[in-house]
Amino acid sequence: MRKPNLDNISLEKICNELRNKNIKALDLADWAIDNHEKYGSHLNAYKTWDEEKLKTQAIAADAVFNAGIDLGPLQGIPISIKDLFGVSNYPTYAGCPRQLPIKWQTQGPVVNSIRNQMAVISGKSHTVQFAFGGMGFNQHWGAPRNPWDSSDHRSPGGSSSGAGVSLGERSAMLAIGSDTAGSVRIPASMTGNVGMRPTAGRWSTKGIVPLSSPLDTAGPLTRTVADLAITFSSIDPLIHEQSLSFISRLRSASLSDFNIGVCDWYFDDCEPGISEGVKKAIDELATQGLRISSINLPHLDEVTTMFSKGGLHIGEFTNFMNTEMSDFRKDLDPTVAIRIQEAENFPASEHINRIKEVERMSTEANAAFGGFHAIVGPTLPMTPPKMSDILDPEVHLKANFFCVRNTNTVSLLKLCAITIPVSLDDSNMPVGLQIICPSGKEEIAIAIALAFEETLGTSRQRIGIPPMCVSN
Repeated sequence: MRKPNLDNISLEKICNELRNKNIKALDLADWAIDNHEKYGSHLNAYKTWDEEKLKTQAIAADAVFNAGIDLGPLQGIPISIKDLFGVSNYPTYAGCPRQLPIKWQTQGPVVNSIRNQMAVISGKSHTVQFAFGGMGFNQHWGAPRNPWDSSDHRSPGGSSSGAGVSLGERSAMLAIGSDTAGSVRIPASMTGNVGMRPTAGRWSTKGIVPLSSPLDTAGPLTRTVADLAITFSSIDPLIHEQSLSFISRLRSASLSDFNIGVCDWYFDDCEPGISEGVKKAIDELATQGLRISSINLPHLDEVTTMFSKGGLHIGEFTNFMNTEMSDFRKDLDPTVAIRIQEAENFPASEHINRIKEVERMSTEANAAFGGFHAIVGPTLPMTPPKMSDILDPEVHLKANFFCVRNTNTVSLLKLCAITIPVSLDDSNMPVGLQIICPSGKEEIAIAIALAFEETLGTSRQRIGIPPMCVSN
């Protein structure tokens, strides 16, 4: 029997083919290894890549299939995990030049869920040091390369900097990152993938090196929204139904079922081709029945100003570095060190006041959705910059602040969001449309994203294949 083309097949189809014995988990592992051999040295997606472990896991997953045991939709699926997560028998560097203490190899509930289904870990993907930055820069290990520019080394997004690249090079079918101010959505948008920030607290952060406990969350990056739906439902602790029935239920919704707000604030000052690409996608959706109108979300300027002064992360991260990670301070990347220089005398009272302010503003922002199911706008206001243009720490800091402008508001206002690819900007780099929903409304966000993808097409259909990952 002819095996399917793994480059083009959906995760749902792969799950079916594995269970029908038309393909094996080892086939998927070989596919991942072959692609990494083709593209890995150029793209630098992984801190830890272990071909032997990858194959061993795949063989074990096949043996369990052959025994008639089905442990879940992710069984046999190659998944990259951000090197901020503890994964048993894999080192954790968190972007540092040396391994973190062994306690950071301890798996938390998210990785446990993945491994309990006998998913195959393709490797641990690169991260900005301690996840503190959206550009993907890392002086210790180098930044992964955005596969959408074959001429210049552009930002892959961060801090889950290798996650989207691992999907682009097709060495993983899913990627798991973490998102504090946008660290899943930024790399997903910059590399033409789908990415989701669940509401903080919905997914456990145990086993993940922390940045800001009120804001941190794990989140998936996938090739399509349909893949995201399977991934989310098979990991999420609140969903108690089979993944395929979950998707079927959400797919029953149509564009006309949703009332969507378009917030002008997210379109301001975007670089060339970004606003235009998102507006074109929204217009296409509206002609197919989507109900849209303008909306103003409160406190966008206030939380942006708060972030510019260190947000909630600066006090916590500085304390973490001064106590548990004091031995690693001398190893800090300059682009990270500059972020905490002004926090040495940051008072605890200010941190407490900011937490109270965030609670107040997030309550009012969630209430402001009213009859709207979601708010949409560009995921990012900037095109992925050339890494050579942001080497200076001060320049890097300014670029980073602009990059997270649209994603950070979602985090601080305690909302959830999905980014989907909708166009290429004037630099021929991917543009993401961000679907923002109230706290705890992840299922609605996925239903909306599925309806959008049904009309607009998947990333491959809409914007094509990264130039650096085109098969010969």
